[in-house]
Amino acid sequence: MNIEAKIKLVVDALEDIKGRDISVLDTSKLTSLFERMVIATGDSNRQTRALVNNVREKVKEAGEHVGGMEGEETGDWVLLDLGDVIVHVMLAATRAHYNLEELWGAGEAARARHIQADH
Repeated sequence: MNIEAKIKLVVDALEDIKGRDISVLDTSKLTSLFERMVIATGDSNRQTRALVNNVREKVKEAGEHVGGMEGEETGDWVLLDLGDVIVHVMLAATRAHYNLEELWGAGEAARARHIQADH
């Protein structure tokens, strides 16, 4: 599966569970560890876990690699490693505090795509 197809799968899985403010950052020029970072907001700890679990299941069903997951215990910030894609799902306050878009998007802000629910 190419990177764009994987991103579409991830974004669709997040939208299935009503993830909000979904952003995709192209990190390929910033690190060799992964190519894209997907960031989404959940309204509750329970929803953040459900969002990540849905992504994990959809990616597994597609036969793609699913690595480790962190933060599921609290649900404030859940990270899912998909190899070339890293998924962060956070509560709004956590997302605002850490501001990953600015941290990772420094110099690459124009490359960030905000995914609209009506795509």
